[in-house]
Amino acid sequence: MAAVTPAALALVLGAAVFHALWNAAAKGARGSSYVFVWLNSVGSAACCLPLALVQLGRAGWPWSWSLLVGPVVSGLLHIVYSLVLQTGYRRAELGVVYPVARGVGPLLTMLVALLALGERPGLAGLVGAVVVLAGILVVATGNQITHRDRLVRGLAYGIATGVAIACYTLWDNHAVVTWGLEPLTYFTFTITTQAILLTPGAVRRRAHWQVTLQTSWPRSAVVAVFSPLAYVLVLIAMQTTPVSLVAPVRESSIVIGSMLAWWLYREPNPVRRLAGAVVVLLGIGLIAVG
Repeated sequence: MAAVTPAALALVLGAAVFHALWNAAAKGARGSSYVFVWLNSVGSAACCLPLALVQLGRAGWPWSWSLLVGPVVSGLLHIVYSLVLQTGYRRAELGVVYPVARGVGPLLTMLVALLALGERPGLAGLVGAVVVLAGILVVATGNQITHRDRLVRGLAYGIATGVAIACYTLWDNHAVVTWGLEPLTYFTFTITTQAILLTPGAVRRRAHWQVTLQTSWPRSAVVAVFSPLAYVLVLIAMQTTPVSLVAPVRESSIVIGSMLAWWLYREPNPVRRLAGAVVVLLGIGLIAVG
């Protein structure tokens, strides 16, 4: 199997930085989690639509059934991911939910790629998967015994989010690789679909609009810009690099996210979190060269 190229590695690592930043911003959101996710989706769609329309116009307005079906399925998967993640951030620590989600997601992606897609990461990649799991355990079990309930919630939401990550990653990889859809256009239609599907629920929660906007609009703006930027970079990398390598390498964001959890939200045990994050990175490195 081909290794990650320098260009793809730069794209994925850049995406990891943006990803950690928007997750740190999302953790501090107040008001309704649902309304916050809806605002993020609307903001991202507003940012991306003009660029995607220009790109489509230059390409002669190509249309296909895959360009319609692909974003709808992806939008539904991203809605599940976003709502589970935001709820997890509300009920548990960033330093638990984030690394567990970002570790479980690529592990499941790699497993499906190995068993169903015929990708072969090699022995180093398989060992790396085990090392990633070990690092996640180090990070996630760093709480005091008095925080056991929040730890259990964090693990549960992290795992559920990781499953959603694996689902949308595999689907989106199929869309941009097998179907050959252009990443920016594909993501724009996905996030637009997501915003449309979330709107009826947001209208029913309009009583929460004012408090969510007043307390969280700067955080929503950060998510609206950095989230699409991070994921479009990943989609571009997927076009030239196997998903079993892209998925774990992008989780280098775990290191940044773990330290932001300590710095911004004063979550405990920064040394343990950093040690676990480094172990995860070691596993990611093994996967990347495997």
